[in-house]
Amino acid sequence: MPSHQSLPPAQPAFILRGHSAQIHAVHFTQNNARLLTGDAEGWLISWNLAFKRPVAVWKAHGNAILGVGSWGDDKIITHGRDHKLIVWQLQYAAEEQMDRVLPVNATDLAKQPWILHVLPVNTLNFCSFAMCLDGMPPPQGGSKTIQDTGITQSILIAIPSAVDSGGIDIYQLPSESHAAVITADRNITTGMVMALSILAETSRIQVAAGYESGHTMVFVQNDPSAAFQRLYCAQTHSQPILSLSISPSHDHYFTSAADAVIAKHPFPSAQSIWKAELKPLKVIQTKHSGQQGLQARSDGRVFATAGWDARIRVYAAKSMKEVAVLKWHKDGCYATAFATVEQSTSLTGLQTPEELEDDHTVTIADTNLDQNLPSTTVQERRDNKAQTTHWLAAGSKDGKVSLWDIY
Repeated sequence: MPSHQSLPPAQPAFILRGHSAQIHAVHFTQNNARLLTGDAEGWLISWNLAFKRPVAVWKAHGNAILGVGSWGDDKIITHGRDHKLIVWQLQYAAEEQMDRVLPVNATDLAKQPWILHVLPVNTLNFCSFAMCLDGMPPPQGGSKTIQDTGITQSILIAIPSAVDSGGIDIYQLPSESHAAVITADRNITTGMVMALSILAETSRIQVAAGYESGHTMVFVQNDPSAAFQRLYCAQTHSQPILSLSISPSHDHYFTSAADAVIAKHPFPSAQSIWKAELKPLKVIQTKHSGQQGLQARSDGRVFATAGWDARIRVYAAKSMKEVAVLKWHKDGCYATAFATVEQSTSLTGLQTPEELEDDHTVTIADTNLDQNLPSTTVQERRDNKAQTTHWLAAGSKDGKVSLWDIY
């Protein structure tokens, strides 16, 4: 068996080309069957991961796309620097009518999907939206659209306030109602909101925020009629926070910044108000400044960052040890996304969780089609392989998206 030191550098499984501007957002959707990529010119591409080909291409915004998300299987959310947050409806059947000419070859504006909602938002501080499923039943009436049918559950959208640079606005969709506001803390100079994440459970809403000053805070609202309370505050960074991600276990979250620090923080419940003052769980000095696009994988085992030095770094969530450095891009990287993985997925051919904590190399999984599946068509095997692979996607300033199959 070769030693880890003798293994060749990891290489991406695929490179997706087609954008003519830097990639600002990547997002897996439709049970990992599609990958959404958004660029600095406002173009959005939906890629079929089974064939690594575009199935829908359109100009979603008149300026750079800051963030991309999904709501169910047929709704795509985009947040642009043109001060708009748009909810699009793109069903499988509608993909056949969409343009597929890539932005690098486009000569005119492509056909757009159906627009369900448009929210005017603040985008002066480059902070993307955060979203979660709403724990409360939808309000009676108040919906501004009649074409938005088949909604299984409403969602909450958190964005920086349009009138308070340190404040946060929370909207509910599909009603488009202004559900809540978190005012800036006048006792702490935080500067602008730079990163957000939100969770909701029944009537309780929790928001984690990162600020220009390097502070991070957690707020909670236990009742819709009550004001938000601050549960946690720490300043672990000397530079503006660039990204944050809540662990799938919902008991901690990670922050990265323009400095070289990555920090793990408690994500407290309302009961923590009565406990001793909470402190950061772990702070590491990586010696690599400018790590952004931090994303935790759905199984909670690893998280990844996109670096201004063109490296994608993967860390073990428990120990926060660097377990992989992925180098292919020549220019800085800005966004990462993990495909959703099953908690019970076996690690055949890969490390055990204990080995993952201690290893400083990356293992690339076998990308051959699974021949052990029951008798199926080639198309079904391709789809299954694409949807069960442990993809890590990274978007770069070079306009390319690298797909890595790891751990």
